[in-house]
Amino acid sequence: MQDTLGAFVPGPIIQRAPHGSGPLSGLSFAVKDLFDVAGGVTGCGNPDWAATHEIAKADAWAVDALLGAGASLTGKTITDEISLGLLGINKFYGTPLNPRAPDRVPGGSSSGSASAVAGGLADFALGTDSGGSVRIPASFCGIYGLRPTHGRISIAGMMPQAPSFDTVGYFTRDALTFGRVGAVLLGEQAPDVFPSEIVVAADCFGIADEPVRRALQPVVDRMRDAVAITASPLAEGALLDWVAPPAHPAEV
Repeated sequence: MQDTLGAFVPGPIIQRAPHGSGPLSGLSFAVKDLFDVAGGVTGCGNPDWAATHEIAKADAWAVDALLGAGASLTGKTITDEISLGLLGINKFYGTPLNPRAPDRVPGGSSSGSASAVAGGLADFALGTDSGGSVRIPASFCGIYGLRPTHGRISIAGMMPQAPSFDTVGYFTRDALTFGRVGAVLLGEQAPDVFPSEIVVAADCFGIADEPVRRALQPVVDRMRDAVAITASPLAEGALLDWVAPPAHPAEV
């Protein structure tokens, strides 16, 4: 595989075959360089960290679970240094390309994972999210990304940053793969049902900038055609009618 996006950690690319066949057979995944992969050093986006830490003796829980489900590992991806960043910029290893907006940053700190998935170098990828590090690059790169409930997926073998906030998250390009990966990492299938109602935080969208509200309008229209939409009570109708935001957010 040729890294055309600058998404993977420079140097030899760590690749692993699946343990056997399973629900993710035929899919490839990348791993943020905060997860242990046996036989390699977990570098955490910093060459000094990589030079002063030992080779991992075992795979992180999430890596092992995915290999056990039949997926193959294609490499370890760049992160903001020690995962402390939300833009995806790493002065040592470079900034991964945002395939959906090449003139913009990919978002961080799980920048390389989002870039690899958005650019088609992996079918899905592991990231971490303590304060937005999956959600932000997923939104910047236009792909699916999840920060699960804290403690829902084991962080064993992952470099901790804030143990009471750290979570294992993941990225995919499509909803079907998103569900398949979630079934493995979360241990249960997503229900095959459509919600009967969606509650929108109208108070939040009511103070959003006009370009944000304009971008969300088509999404709200599509949802309205399929399910009942209820605005949150703090600003009834603020999103649904796209009223102008108040002069002072505290008034919402």
